[in-house]
Amino acid sequence: MTEFPLLSALVVVPLIGAIIVASVRREQADVAKWTALGFSGAVAVIAAAIALSFDYGSGAEWLQLTESYSWIPAWDLNLSWGVDGIALLMVALTAGLTPIAILAAWRDLDAVHRSVPTFFALILALEAAMLATFVASNVLLFYFFFEAMLVPMYFLIGSYGSGTRRQYAAVKFFLYSLLGGLLMLVAVIGLWVHNGGVFDWQTLVASEPLEAGGLQNWLFLGFFVAFAIKAPFFPFHTWLPDAGGAAPASIAALLVGVMDKIGTFAILRYCLPLFPDATQTFAPWIIAMSVIGVIYAALVAIGQTDLKRLVAYTSIAHFGFIGVGIFAFTQASATGAILYMFNHGLATGLLFIVVGMLALRRGSNTIGDYGGAAKTLPLLAGVFLFAGLASLSLPGTAPFISEFLVLLGAFTANEPVAVVATLGIILAAAYVLWMYQRTMQGARNPVLDEMPAMKRDLTIREKALVAPLVVAIIGFGFYPQPLIDAVEPAVDNTLQFVQDEPAEVPAAGETNE
Repeated sequence: MTEFPLLSALVVVPLIGAIIVASVRREQADVAKWTALGFSGAVAVIAAAIALSFDYGSGAEWLQLTESYSWIPAWDLNLSWGVDGIALLMVALTAGLTPIAILAAWRDLDAVHRSVPTFFALILALEAAMLATFVASNVLLFYFFFEAMLVPMYFLIGSYGSGTRRQYAAVKFFLYSLLGGLLMLVAVIGLWVHNGGVFDWQTLVASEPLEAGGLQNWLFLGFFVAFAIKAPFFPFHTWLPDAGGAAPASIAALLVGVMDKIGTFAILRYCLPLFPDATQTFAPWIIAMSVIGVIYAALVAIGQTDLKRLVAYTSIAHFGFIGVGIFAFTQASATGAILYMFNHGLATGLLFIVVGMLALRRGSNTIGDYGGAAKTLPLLAGVFLFAGLASLSLPGTAPFISEFLVLLGAFTANEPVAVVATLGIILAAAYVLWMYQRTMQGARNPVLDEMPAMKRDLTIREKALVAPLVVAIIGFGFYPQPLIDAVEPAVDNTLQFVQDEPAEVPAAGETNE
């Protein structure tokens, strides 16, 4: 137990902020913005304190900074929190990207027709729910926040999105996610009944796994399908292009940059340790799905005419790489998959934000409405190109080491899979360069010369919000060791369940020697 409840504060502070911001009068838009930014900054400070308090040694406890508060003892339902190296990276990503998203949305809303305080209150509520899923160490508590985050995201897409299909996209997102959540709830209840009324994650992990076969397979599928929809993996992906295309760019950055990572994070946290035999049984099928997703999404991305939908499809391809990395079951591939989750959040978050800046100036997401925009927007064009190159894992950017480790680990486990997945890199270069060339280079669209906004390059606010992401992508591209040091012990602890000779599992409170 820690002296100060850092993990509780991580969840409670943005919830309090959401309540305060929601209570601000509609006409006080600036007050709501600054209050939301202040609370998101406080969450970033708490996340930094968690990172400084974390023990990065290989002999440390699997879950650290643990807290537990009794809620409903009869159901083994406690407010239990804990963080490992994987969760630490996701917490840092969430806490860092949220204030950037708030800054990105600073001038995007029409205060006459939409409530600015409600918008920023929903962002803080979403942040609280996402952080809670990463640090929850009670399965039912995780499920509660896994479902709760749907509500703010639904309204952020449906009420504050753009386009005539935003309501359709919001409902589709909600129904897909709700269906997956209901399957997971059935599996959670089955797990609880079979284990004698236990929801505590550390107790479940330390106990004997379910007998291989029937029940374990069904429970695994209940969890996995919910997480595959959230990720999303092919063929559960169809909600993402609609939601990503309709959501405000700042919200799309959180949706694809953070929320989708909850799916892959949960696979590592719950599927591998709790259902190891089922994980091995279904791994070849999931790897096949992932490889198909890499190629399919890349090909579809090449044919997109909408900027945000194109970026959404690129993310589906990237999640295919993450799936390959997780289910190859090697340390290199799993480490690469986790780094991919973090670095993809940085690169794709930046790409969505830059696309949002461009669309706000032009008033359109359609690629054909641009052409030669770099002539009057050189800085924006430069950041756009950088974000695109980072998303295709250019060496020297943070995603490169992630993709390299995934392919390296996958190659040692399954050479054909790694070779086919490598084709996704070539296709990624095609859709990124095509997108950049059609919008920023080539013959200039004469309509752009008639739009004063298309002659206004990056403002001070926009430079301030993209600079941290650019620095992080370059910094972790050249020196990823701090990220690797954080996740490797958690990777070892997780993979031991699906390796041929698993090591002894430490009980709650014990350490690995």
